[in-house]
Amino acid sequence: MRTPHQSVDRTGGRLPDGAAAPAHASLPLSGSVDDGDRLVDVVDLLALDAFVTGREPFGRTSHLENVRADAPLTTDDARVVRDAAEEDGHGRLAVGDGWTLHVTRWKQSRRARVTVTATSAELAESVLAIAIEDAVEEPAPASDSVPIGFWHYGPHGPRRVQREIDAAPWHRIRMNYAEPVTRTLERLMALDGSTVDGRLLLLHGEPGTGKTTALRALAQQWRSWCQVDCVLDPERLFGDPAYLMSVALGSGDQDEPRWRLLMLEDCDELVGGDAKAGAGQQLSRLLNLTDGMLGQGRNALIAITTNDDLGTLHPAVVRPGRCLASIEVGRLPYAEAVAWLGTSAGIGPHGATLAELFALRGGTRPVTVPASHADGTGLYL
Repeated sequence: MRTPHQSVDRTGGRLPDGAAAPAHASLPLSGSVDDGDRLVDVVDLLALDAFVTGREPFGRTSHLENVRADAPLTTDDARVVRDAAEEDGHGRLAVGDGWTLHVTRWKQSRRARVTVTATSAELAESVLAIAIEDAVEEPAPASDSVPIGFWHYGPHGPRRVQREIDAAPWHRIRMNYAEPVTRTLERLMALDGSTVDGRLLLLHGEPGTGKTTALRALAQQWRSWCQVDCVLDPERLFGDPAYLMSVALGSGDQDEPRWRLLMLEDCDELVGGDAKAGAGQQLSRLLNLTDGMLGQGRNALIAITTNDDLGTLHPAVVRPGRCLASIEVGRLPYAEAVAWLGTSAGIGPHGATLAELFALRGGTRPVTVPASHADGTGLYL
Protein backbone atom coordinates (compact mmCIF):
# COMPACT_ATOMS: atom_id res chain seq x y z
CA MET A 1 0.00 0.00 0.00
CA ARG A 2 1.05 3.58 -0.62
CA THR A 3 0.06 7.02 0.60
CA PRO A 4 -1.07 9.63 -1.96
CA HIS A 5 1.35 12.56 -2.23
CA GLN A 6 -0.25 15.82 -1.07
CA SER A 7 0.64 19.48 -0.55
CA VAL A 8 -0.99 22.21 1.55
CA ASP A 9 -2.99 25.00 -0.13
CA ARG A 10 -3.24 28.51 1.26
CA THR A 11 -6.50 27.80 3.05
CA GLY A 12 -4.95 25.00 5.08
CA GLY A 13 -6.60 22.14 3.12
CA ARG A 14 -4.65 19.22 1.70
CA LEU A 15 -4.54 18.99 -2.09
CA PRO A 16 -2.39 17.12 -4.62
CA ASP A 17 0.46 19.06 -6.21
CA GLY A 18 -0.80 21.44 -8.88
CA ALA A 19 -4.48 21.16 -7.92
CA ALA A 20 -6.62 24.22 -7.29
CA ALA A 21 -9.05 24.46 -4.40
CA PRO A 22 -12.53 23.46 -5.67
CA ALA A 23 -15.62 25.56 -5.26
CA HIS A 24 -17.85 24.02 -2.59
CA ALA A 25 -21.50 23.69 -3.55
CA SER A 26 -23.29 22.92 -0.31
CA LEU A 27 -26.43 20.77 -0.18
CA PRO A 28 -28.21 19.72 3.00
CA LEU A 29 -27.84 16.09 4.06
CA SER A 30 -30.72 14.56 5.93
CA GLY A 31 -31.49 10.98 6.87
CA SER A 32 -33.20 8.94 9.51
CA VAL A 33 -32.10 5.76 11.25
CA ASP A 34 -34.29 3.35 13.18
CA ASP A 35 -34.02 -0.15 14.58
CA GLY A 36 -34.97 -1.61 11.18
CA ASP A 37 -31.74 -0.39 9.60
CA ARG A 38 -28.63 -2.53 9.45
CA LEU A 39 -25.23 -1.32 10.54
CA VAL A 40 -23.99 -1.26 6.96
CA ASP A 41 -26.94 1.00 6.05
CA VAL A 42 -25.70 3.54 8.58
CA VAL A 43 -22.20 3.38 7.08
CA ASP A 44 -23.68 3.95 3.60
CA LEU A 45 -25.50 7.05 4.83
CA LEU A 46 -22.50 8.53 6.63
CA ALA A 47 -20.35 7.99 3.52
CA LEU A 48 -22.48 10.51 1.61
CA ASP A 49 -21.96 13.39 4.02
CA ALA A 50 -18.71 14.89 2.69
CA PHE A 51 -19.86 14.65 -0.93
CA VAL A 52 -23.38 16.01 -0.42
CA THR A 53 -22.31 18.93 1.76
CA GLY A 54 -19.57 19.87 -0.70
CA ARG A 55 -16.56 19.40 1.56
CA GLU A 56 -15.36 16.70 -0.86
CA PRO A 57 -17.18 17.38 -4.13
CA PHE A 58 -15.29 14.88 -6.30
CA GLY A 59 -16.24 11.20 -6.22
CA ARG A 60 -14.93 8.07 -7.92
CA THR A 61 -16.28 4.50 -7.65
CA SER A 62 -14.96 1.12 -8.76
CA HIS A 63 -16.94 -2.16 -8.79
CA LEU A 64 -14.67 -5.19 -8.28
CA GLU A 65 -15.19 -8.89 -9.04
CA ASN A 66 -13.11 -11.85 -7.77
CA VAL A 67 -11.67 -9.82 -4.88
CA ARG A 68 -8.76 -11.47 -3.09
CA ALA A 69 -9.61 -12.64 0.43
CA ASP A 70 -6.57 -10.79 1.82
CA ALA A 71 -7.04 -7.57 -0.16
CA PRO A 72 -7.01 -4.67 2.39
CA LEU A 73 -8.85 -2.19 0.10
CA THR A 74 -7.35 0.77 1.96
CA THR A 75 -4.26 3.00 2.18
CA ASP A 76 -1.49 3.21 4.76
CA ASP A 77 -2.67 6.51 6.22
CA ALA A 78 -6.42 5.77 6.29
CA ARG A 79 -8.14 6.24 9.65
CA VAL A 80 -11.16 3.99 10.14
CA VAL A 81 -14.18 5.83 11.58
CA ARG A 82 -16.88 3.18 11.04
CA ASP A 83 -16.61 -0.58 10.59
CA ALA A 84 -19.69 -2.84 10.30
CA ALA A 85 -19.51 -6.59 9.67
CA GLU A 86 -22.52 -8.79 8.91
CA GLU A 87 -22.99 -12.34 7.68
CA ASP A 88 -23.34 -11.39 4.04
CA GLY A 89 -21.14 -8.33 3.89
CA HIS A 90 -18.81 -5.77 5.41
CA GLY A 91 -18.96 -1.98 5.33
CA ARG A 92 -16.07 0.29 6.27
CA LEU A 93 -15.62 4.07 6.28
CA ALA A 94 -12.15 5.59 6.52
CA VAL A 95 -10.83 9.13 6.17
CA GLY A 96 -7.59 10.86 5.31
CA ASP A 97 -6.41 14.39 4.56
CA GLY A 98 -9.04 15.72 2.18
CA TRP A 99 -10.67 12.40 1.29
CA THR A 100 -13.10 9.71 2.46
CA LEU A 101 -12.92 6.02 1.52
CA HIS A 102 -16.08 3.90 1.60
CA VAL A 103 -15.78 0.13 1.04
CA THR A 104 -18.67 -2.33 0.82
CA ARG A 105 -17.65 -5.96 0.48
CA TRP A 106 -19.71 -9.11 -0.17
CA LYS A 107 -17.79 -12.15 1.01
CA GLN A 108 -19.56 -15.07 -0.65
CA SER A 109 -19.70 -13.52 -4.12
CA ARG A 110 -16.20 -11.98 -3.76
CA ARG A 111 -17.46 -8.60 -4.95
CA ALA A 112 -16.72 -5.14 -3.61
CA ARG A 113 -17.67 -1.53 -4.24
CA VAL A 114 -14.99 1.06 -3.44
CA THR A 115 -15.90 4.76 -3.43
CA VAL A 116 -13.64 7.72 -2.75
CA THR A 117 -14.75 11.33 -2.30
CA ALA A 118 -12.09 14.03 -2.15
CA THR A 119 -11.33 17.73 -2.45
CA SER A 120 -10.11 17.25 -6.03
CA ALA A 121 -10.60 14.79 -8.87
CA GLU A 122 -6.90 13.95 -8.91
CA LEU A 123 -6.84 13.12 -5.22
CA ALA A 124 -9.97 10.94 -5.50
CA GLU A 125 -8.47 8.98 -8.39
CA SER A 126 -5.13 8.61 -6.61
CA VAL A 127 -6.66 7.26 -3.39
CA LEU A 128 -8.94 4.90 -5.33
CA ALA A 129 -6.05 3.53 -7.40
CA ILE A 130 -4.04 2.78 -4.25
CA ALA A 131 -7.00 1.20 -2.43
CA ILE A 132 -7.81 -1.26 -5.23
CA GLU A 133 -4.25 -2.00 -6.30
CA ASP A 134 -3.73 -5.80 -6.72
CA ALA A 135 -7.13 -6.40 -5.11
CA VAL A 136 -8.54 -8.59 -7.88
CA GLU A 137 -7.51 -12.17 -8.44
CA GLU A 138 -7.83 -13.09 -12.10
CA PRO A 139 -9.29 -16.60 -12.49
CA ALA A 140 -7.02 -19.13 -14.09
CA PRO A 141 -8.16 -19.93 -17.63
CA ALA A 142 -9.74 -23.36 -17.90
CA SER A 143 -10.00 -25.51 -21.02
CA ASP A 144 -13.72 -26.00 -20.46
CA SER A 145 -14.64 -22.40 -19.70
CA VAL A 146 -14.76 -19.08 -21.53
CA PRO A 147 -15.06 -15.47 -20.30
CA ILE A 148 -18.45 -14.02 -21.22
CA GLY A 149 -19.71 -10.57 -20.30
CA PHE A 150 -23.29 -10.10 -19.14
CA TRP A 151 -25.01 -6.79 -19.83
CA HIS A 152 -28.08 -5.56 -17.96
CA TYR A 153 -29.67 -2.23 -17.19
CA GLY A 154 -29.61 -1.68 -13.44
CA PRO A 155 -30.65 1.13 -11.09
CA HIS A 156 -27.56 3.12 -12.07
CA GLY A 157 -27.64 2.50 -15.81
CA PRO A 158 -25.96 -0.07 -18.10
CA ARG A 159 -23.60 -2.47 -16.41
CA ARG A 160 -21.39 -5.30 -17.66
CA VAL A 161 -20.22 -8.15 -15.42
CA GLN A 162 -17.82 -10.78 -16.71
CA ARG A 163 -17.96 -14.44 -15.69
CA GLU A 164 -16.13 -17.63 -16.59
CA ILE A 165 -18.82 -19.86 -18.13
CA ASP A 166 -18.67 -23.60 -18.72
CA ALA A 167 -18.13 -24.19 -22.43
CA ALA A 168 -17.09 -27.61 -23.68
CA PRO A 169 -14.81 -27.52 -26.76
CA TRP A 170 -16.54 -28.14 -30.06
CA HIS A 171 -14.87 -31.50 -30.72
CA ARG A 172 -16.50 -32.87 -27.56
CA ILE A 173 -20.06 -31.83 -28.39
CA ARG A 174 -20.22 -32.14 -32.18
CA MET A 175 -22.08 -35.47 -31.87
CA ASN A 176 -24.95 -33.61 -30.19
CA TYR A 177 -26.10 -32.24 -33.54
CA ALA A 178 -27.46 -33.74 -36.74
CA GLU A 179 -24.84 -34.18 -39.44
CA PRO A 180 -25.94 -31.25 -41.67
CA VAL A 181 -25.98 -28.93 -38.65
CA THR A 182 -22.55 -30.19 -37.59
CA ARG A 183 -21.04 -29.41 -41.00
CA THR A 184 -22.48 -25.87 -40.95
CA LEU A 185 -21.35 -25.19 -37.41
CA GLU A 186 -17.84 -26.41 -38.18
CA ARG A 187 -17.53 -23.92 -41.05
CA LEU A 188 -18.64 -21.22 -38.60
CA MET A 189 -16.16 -22.37 -35.94
CA ALA A 190 -13.33 -22.14 -38.49
CA LEU A 191 -13.72 -18.37 -39.00
CA ASP A 192 -10.82 -16.31 -37.66
CA GLY A 193 -12.09 -12.76 -38.04
CA SER A 194 -10.15 -12.02 -41.21
CA THR A 195 -13.21 -12.51 -43.43
CA VAL A 196 -16.67 -12.04 -42.01
CA ASP A 197 -19.50 -11.85 -44.54
CA GLY A 198 -22.60 -10.71 -42.69
CA ARG A 199 -23.10 -9.59 -39.11
CA LEU A 200 -26.16 -11.57 -38.01
CA LEU A 201 -26.06 -15.16 -36.75
CA LEU A 202 -29.44 -16.90 -36.38
CA LEU A 203 -29.92 -20.19 -34.55
CA HIS A 204 -33.53 -21.29 -34.72
CA GLY A 205 -35.36 -24.45 -33.73
CA GLU A 206 -37.51 -25.96 -31.03
CA PRO A 207 -36.45 -25.68 -27.36
CA GLY A 208 -33.88 -28.14 -26.04
CA THR A 209 -31.96 -28.71 -29.27
CA GLY A 210 -28.69 -27.19 -28.03
CA LYS A 211 -28.68 -23.70 -29.54
CA THR A 212 -27.13 -22.05 -26.46
CA THR A 213 -24.63 -24.90 -26.05
CA ALA A 214 -23.47 -24.32 -29.62
CA LEU A 215 -23.01 -20.59 -28.93
CA ARG A 216 -20.89 -21.33 -25.86
CA ALA A 217 -18.69 -23.62 -27.96
CA LEU A 218 -18.45 -20.85 -30.56
CA ALA A 219 -17.33 -18.41 -27.86
CA GLN A 220 -14.67 -20.94 -26.85
CA GLN A 221 -13.49 -21.35 -30.45
CA TRP A 222 -13.40 -17.59 -31.17
CA ARG A 223 -11.96 -16.43 -27.85
CA SER A 224 -8.63 -15.35 -29.36
CA TRP A 225 -10.20 -12.76 -31.67
CA CYS A 226 -13.77 -12.11 -30.49
CA GLN A 227 -15.17 -10.91 -27.16
CA VAL A 228 -18.55 -12.48 -26.38
CA ASP A 229 -21.23 -10.64 -24.40
CA CYS A 230 -24.72 -11.83 -23.47
CA VAL A 231 -27.46 -9.20 -23.16
CA LEU A 232 -29.92 -10.23 -20.46
CA ASP A 233 -32.59 -7.69 -21.38
CA PRO A 234 -32.62 -7.37 -25.19
CA GLU A 235 -36.04 -5.67 -25.22
CA ARG A 236 -34.65 -2.90 -23.02
CA LEU A 237 -31.45 -2.76 -25.11
CA PHE A 238 -33.22 -1.97 -28.37
CA GLY A 239 -35.83 0.18 -26.67
CA ASP A 240 -33.31 2.53 -25.03
CA PRO A 241 -30.88 4.37 -27.37
CA ALA A 242 -28.50 5.29 -24.53
CA TYR A 243 -28.26 1.66 -23.40
CA LEU A 244 -27.73 0.52 -26.99
CA MET A 245 -24.90 3.03 -27.50
CA SER A 246 -23.14 1.87 -24.32
CA VAL A 247 -23.23 -1.77 -25.43
CA ALA A 248 -22.43 -1.07 -29.09
CA LEU A 249 -19.43 1.13 -28.37
CA GLY A 250 -17.90 -1.18 -25.76
CA SER A 251 -15.29 -0.02 -23.31
CA GLY A 252 -12.93 1.51 -25.86
CA ASP A 253 -10.03 -0.31 -24.21
CA GLN A 254 -7.14 -0.84 -26.62
CA ASP A 255 -6.70 -4.37 -25.25
CA GLU A 256 -10.30 -5.21 -26.13
CA PRO A 257 -10.59 -7.79 -28.95
CA ARG A 258 -11.20 -6.32 -32.41
CA TRP A 259 -14.49 -8.18 -32.82
CA ARG A 260 -17.44 -8.44 -30.43
CA LEU A 261 -20.31 -10.92 -30.47
CA LEU A 262 -23.55 -9.95 -28.72
CA MET A 263 -25.72 -12.93 -27.76
CA LEU A 264 -29.49 -12.41 -27.57
CA GLU A 265 -31.42 -15.47 -26.45
CA ASP A 266 -35.06 -16.35 -27.15
CA CYS A 267 -35.84 -13.20 -29.14
CA ASP A 268 -38.94 -14.57 -30.89
CA GLU A 269 -40.91 -11.32 -30.62
CA LEU A 270 -38.00 -9.18 -31.79
CA VAL A 271 -37.33 -11.01 -35.08
CA GLY A 272 -40.73 -12.61 -35.76
CA GLY A 273 -42.74 -11.96 -38.90
CA ASP A 274 -45.00 -9.46 -37.13
CA ALA A 275 -42.14 -7.59 -35.43
CA LYS A 276 -42.82 -4.40 -37.41
CA ALA A 277 -46.26 -4.17 -35.90
CA GLY A 278 -45.33 -5.03 -32.33
CA ALA A 279 -41.72 -3.89 -31.96
CA GLY A 280 -40.89 -1.98 -35.13
CA GLN A 281 -38.47 0.52 -33.61
CA GLN A 282 -36.58 -2.21 -31.77
CA LEU A 283 -36.23 -4.28 -34.94
CA SER A 284 -35.01 -1.22 -36.86
CA ARG A 285 -32.31 -0.57 -34.28
CA LEU A 286 -31.23 -4.21 -34.38
CA LEU A 287 -30.85 -4.08 -38.14
CA ASN A 288 -29.08 -0.72 -37.91
CA LEU A 289 -26.52 -2.26 -35.59
CA THR A 290 -25.76 -5.04 -38.10
CA ASP A 291 -25.29 -3.00 -41.29
CA GLY A 292 -26.61 0.52 -40.75
CA MET A 293 -25.06 3.75 -39.54
CA LEU A 294 -24.76 2.51 -35.94
CA GLY A 295 -22.77 -0.52 -37.06
CA GLN A 296 -20.28 1.46 -39.15
CA GLY A 297 -16.79 1.25 -37.69
CA ARG A 298 -17.89 -1.25 -35.04
CA ASN A 299 -16.89 -4.88 -35.60
CA ALA A 300 -19.98 -6.18 -33.88
CA LEU A 301 -21.71 -9.49 -34.59
CA ILE A 302 -25.20 -10.31 -33.32
CA ALA A 303 -26.15 -13.90 -32.42
CA ILE A 304 -29.86 -14.52 -31.91
CA THR A 305 -31.58 -17.71 -30.79
CA THR A 306 -35.26 -18.19 -31.46
CA ASN A 307 -37.74 -21.04 -31.27
CA ASP A 308 -39.54 -19.87 -34.43
CA ASP A 309 -39.21 -21.55 -37.82
CA LEU A 310 -37.15 -19.76 -40.46
CA GLY A 311 -40.26 -19.16 -42.57
CA THR A 312 -41.92 -17.20 -39.77
CA LEU A 313 -39.02 -14.79 -39.21
CA HIS A 314 -39.19 -11.23 -40.49
CA PRO A 315 -37.86 -11.09 -44.08
CA ALA A 316 -35.63 -8.12 -43.26
CA VAL A 317 -33.79 -10.26 -40.73
CA VAL A 318 -32.99 -13.14 -43.08
CA ARG A 319 -32.30 -11.22 -46.28
CA PRO A 320 -29.12 -12.21 -48.20
CA GLY A 321 -25.99 -10.35 -47.17
CA ARG A 322 -27.20 -9.59 -43.67
CA CYS A 323 -26.82 -13.05 -42.14
CA LEU A 324 -23.44 -14.56 -41.46
CA ALA A 325 -25.30 -17.84 -40.94
CA SER A 326 -28.86 -19.01 -40.41
CA ILE A 327 -28.87 -22.47 -38.86
CA GLU A 328 -31.84 -24.60 -37.98
CA VAL A 329 -30.79 -26.60 -34.94
CA GLY A 330 -33.32 -29.42 -34.88
CA ARG A 331 -33.68 -32.76 -33.19
CA LEU A 332 -31.34 -35.62 -33.88
CA PRO A 333 -32.89 -38.00 -36.44
CA TYR A 334 -33.90 -41.42 -35.16
CA ALA A 335 -30.73 -43.28 -36.23
CA GLU A 336 -28.38 -40.61 -34.85
CA ALA A 337 -30.38 -40.34 -31.63
CA VAL A 338 -30.15 -44.12 -31.12
CA ALA A 339 -26.38 -44.00 -31.76
CA TRP A 340 -26.03 -41.12 -29.28
CA LEU A 341 -27.99 -42.87 -26.53
CA GLY A 342 -26.85 -46.42 -27.26
CA THR A 343 -30.42 -47.75 -27.22
CA SER A 344 -33.73 -47.07 -28.92
CA ALA A 345 -35.68 -47.10 -25.65
CA GLY A 346 -37.71 -43.94 -25.27
CA ILE A 347 -36.85 -42.52 -28.71
CA GLY A 348 -39.77 -41.82 -31.02
CA PRO A 349 -39.83 -42.22 -34.79
CA HIS A 350 -39.03 -38.52 -35.28
CA GLY A 351 -35.86 -38.70 -33.20
CA ALA A 352 -35.21 -36.65 -30.06
CA THR A 353 -33.98 -33.27 -28.90
CA LEU A 354 -30.69 -33.01 -27.06
CA ALA A 355 -32.53 -32.22 -23.82
CA GLU A 356 -34.66 -35.35 -24.20
CA LEU A 357 -31.59 -37.51 -24.80
CA PHE A 358 -29.86 -36.21 -21.68
CA ALA A 359 -33.03 -36.87 -19.69
CA LEU A 360 -33.22 -40.43 -21.02
CA ARG A 361 -29.56 -41.06 -20.29
CA GLY A 362 -29.94 -39.71 -16.76
CA GLY A 363 -33.00 -41.83 -16.10
CA THR A 364 -35.25 -38.87 -15.35
CA ARG A 365 -38.88 -38.84 -16.41
CA PRO A 366 -40.80 -35.67 -17.28
CA VAL A 367 -43.40 -34.47 -14.79
CA THR A 368 -46.56 -34.54 -16.93
CA VAL A 369 -50.27 -35.16 -16.63
CA PRO A 370 -51.66 -37.96 -18.83
CA ALA A 371 -53.93 -36.61 -21.56
CA SER A 372 -56.85 -38.63 -20.19
CA HIS A 373 -56.65 -36.68 -16.90
CA ALA A 374 -56.39 -33.21 -18.41
CA ASP A 375 -59.32 -31.01 -17.42
CA GLY A 376 -58.98 -28.50 -20.23
CA THR A 377 -57.60 -25.72 -18.01
CA GLY A 378 -54.00 -26.20 -19.16
CA LEU A 379 -51.00 -27.99 -17.74
CA TYR A 380 -49.10 -25.03 -16.30
CA LEU A 381 -48.03 -25.02 -12.67
